[in-house]
Amino acid sequence: MPFRLGELFCGPGGIAWGATHADIGNPEFSIIHQWANDYDADTCETYRRNICPNAPQTVYHEDIRKFDMSKLSDIDALAFGFPCNDYSVVGEQKGMNGVYGPLYSYGVKALKKFRPLWFLAENVGGLRNANEGKAFTKITSELRNAGYVITPHLYKFEEYGIPQARHRIIIIGIRNDLDFIYRVPSTAPYVDIDNSCRTAIEVPPIPPDAFNNERTNQSQIVVSRLSHILPGQNAFTADLPEDLRLNIKGARISQIYKRLDPDKPSYTVTGSGGGGTHIYHWDEPRALTNRERARLQTFPDNYQFIGSKESVRKQIGMAVPCRGAQIIFEAVLKTFANIPYEYIDANINE
Repeated sequence: MPFRLGELFCGPGGIAWGATHADIGNPEFSIIHQWANDYDADTCETYRRNICPNAPQTVYHEDIRKFDMSKLSDIDALAFGFPCNDYSVVGEQKGMNGVYGPLYSYGVKALKKFRPLWFLAENVGGLRNANEGKAFTKITSELRNAGYVITPHLYKFEEYGIPQARHRIIIIGIRNDLDFIYRVPSTAPYVDIDNSCRTAIEVPPIPPDAFNNERTNQSQIVVSRLSHILPGQNAFTADLPEDLRLNIKGARISQIYKRLDPDKPSYTVTGSGGGGTHIYHWDEPRALTNRERARLQTFPDNYQFIGSKESVRKQIGMAVPCRGAQIIFEAVLKTFANIPYEYIDANINE
């Protein structure tokens, strides 16, 4: 019997793709979409088109703070990548004191209401340090008190063959009346995978007419600036002429006009920020297209994102890498199927 998955803060479907494509060679253990919720309209349309085109009514476009969960059907599993804005090292790091910080509590509310067999919760690595570490302690305590044995771990997705250095805390919880123990899947099977961003973007070539592949028209000053920036360098580490330097005081974010190193995984694909943060090609003087960014997030080329170019950029940057999610979900399925697998110790204590 497949696990019916409900999702809060579902995003464009990176987690859902990984869940519905998880395959351990036993059809009795699989995950199917049941319902999802997100506050962004374009994101919900993207999810409907790609994850549940035959059941669009199961994706609810509503603010979680006003969302009536009583209308939702029963689930066996819950996923919630609660908003990371207040925990990200790129933001103001307000943690629990921000607008988004407390939203994890709706995941706890859903756990208490539906009592799923297991859950996956996801957030940025900065969550560990928010509010002097008190936020992480509070969140994990509430998840345990909801009735779950939890395994938090900082997953470094580039170590799992993903062509992107993306570090995320993912917490797997199994209901504490069940006799199953989840283990973090080992990175060993992925050490020989070529996860360079050049291979991810160029092999196979992206068709010229691919969805979400429109180029950005770069200004002449950006083209000139990029011509002085070598692969792997940014606007502050490159040897720029005086007239092309950025006049920025205070924090200098390393991703500003940073060009990819083609022989390494990409740096983190983000959904926020303005000029200079769009991820820049190692050779051509331009930002990546959204389809190229989607490849770094391991979305298949037939995955169609809905919305303006900026909306799509945000959706891709907020997602969990599809194949990374799939690896974790397959470990969950193996846990419930009692199939042994190679694992490593979790690196975050409860």
